[in-house]
Amino acid sequence: MAVWTRALILLLLLGGLALLVSSDAFRSALSWGLARAEPVITEHPVRGAVLFLLLSALSAMMAFFSSAVLVPVAVHAWGKLACALLLWLGWILGGVSAYALARFWGRPVVRRLTSARGLARYEEGISRHTPWGLVLLFQLAVPSEIPGYVLGLARYGVRRYLAVLALAELPYAVGTVYLGESILEQRTLVLLGLGALAILTSGWALHVLRRRLGPP
Repeated sequence: MAVWTRALILLLLLGGLALLVSSDAFRSALSWGLARAEPVITEHPVRGAVLFLLLSALSAMMAFFSSAVLVPVAVHAWGKLACALLLWLGWILGGVSAYALARFWGRPVVRRLTSARGLARYEEGISRHTPWGLVLLFQLAVPSEIPGYVLGLARYGVRRYLAVLALAELPYAVGTVYLGESILEQRTLVLLGLGALAILTSGWALHVLRRRLGPP
């Protein structure tokens, strides 16, 4: 699928989400969910934070799972700063875990966890000698579960990968928290603005990355 066609589809889905968030039915469902979650998190704050961190890590390793749906609850429970920090650390933990699995366990394990097509597409252009800036663009452009596996298989330097991972995931963590807050407070204009910015930024990064890597 072309980069900008995908971006258009995501923008349309974002518009649908904004309509959903502004509905009375969603408001009632959100209030119900927060009312049930709050006493559990209050009674088990450390366990709740650890669980959220681990689920965030899992979402950075598995294409079919996302912790984003939990962000409004986490913002409500812990506030924006703590939620962003937990989300960021969880994504870093997930990226490092994906990298370690690929580096030390190899391709048979990785093939069970992510798209073989995605791996093949980027393994051709990403190696242990790829410039740091291009690796950062790679981390920004593609779903977060792919770079860890590709760079682990390529045996890219650990310290350089950690720097790329931490830098690339930070703005996404902050943006996701503000998106979660906009859902929590039903501020549809903020939701649309932040969502569109994230979609267009990732679309631009993917467009530039594919141009730099050349045809598949």
